[in-house]
Amino acid sequence: MSANPSEYVIETEGLSLRYKGKLALDHLSLRLPRGGIHAFVGANGAGKSSLFRVLLGFEPAGSGSARVLGEDCARLSPELRGRIGFVNEEHTLPAWMRVQDLMRMQQRHYALPRSGYAGTRWNRSRYDEVLCHFNVLPGQRVGQLSRGERAGLNLALALAQSPELLILDEPTLGLDVVAKRAFLEALLQSSIDDGSTIVYCSHQMDEIERVADNLVILERGRLRYMSGPDDFCGRVQLWVAEFPFKAPEVRELDGVLQVQQFDGLTHIVTFDQHDGAAFEARLKLLGARRVQAMPLGLDRAVNAFLSHGHAGARRAA
Repeated sequence: MSANPSEYVIETEGLSLRYKGKLALDHLSLRLPRGGIHAFVGANGAGKSSLFRVLLGFEPAGSGSARVLGEDCARLSPELRGRIGFVNEEHTLPAWMRVQDLMRMQQRHYALPRSGYAGTRWNRSRYDEVLCHFNVLPGQRVGQLSRGERAGLNLALALAQSPELLILDEPTLGLDVVAKRAFLEALLQSSIDDGSTIVYCSHQMDEIERVADNLVILERGRLRYMSGPDDFCGRVQLWVAEFPFKAPEVRELDGVLQVQQFDGLTHIVTFDQHDGAAFEARLKLLGARRVQAMPLGLDRAVNAFLSHGHAGARRAA
């Protein structure tokens, strides 16, 4: 079913990319609707950063297509680039500049009217509001700031440009608890107040649970799953079975993602096991003396989902 491109902030169709000899993106087809916070998760090498490089026009795709805010990523106009904010894990900023001078430089760049936008792009109040959480002084040089303070400054600059799309690639990596909390609170407030679409990449499931409206799971350059985090967790379940003797091989049962042994009990994680009574009966037929079902948190649910995919890839190899 076709849809108006304006409905989506990001669209890819059959997108492939080789990076350092490896297939980083493998015929990836993805559509992200406008609005909210879309959290990308996946193991290292899943293709998240490769996708961002293509979307931002840093890397040409090998094949397929990619569009951001309705425009071909291979031909992003300067005007459209100004509608996209980007914050990565390095928080690379010119170390020799003072904070106030860096802000003024950015302000001059974005203090121009934008087509279809009321007023200028630069939002000084948003900048001040975000930066006040990080104890950064205007006269400090960037090189004197801690990693957390640089992260806050980077986020403040990105949000002050009033981006329609904000892409964050592991932005809280290496931050302490206080800096991470301030960063996430500023991000959430911006999503609510400004209506920006935020693409957020992180390995920290506690962050994802707190901020994400939509969960996007990538694996080896392909889209494996997309839905709300609560919906995903609702489809994953943990079964704890006690077998009086050696536990049977249950990995091949329908819907089983992961099997682990803890303290003489068999922990079985399943996906889309709709008929719980039938699955429990199956375990008892295999010799289980007791069976208990319980929900899983996002961290373990995603881990089991990705582990199953890696196990399948090893078997196929």
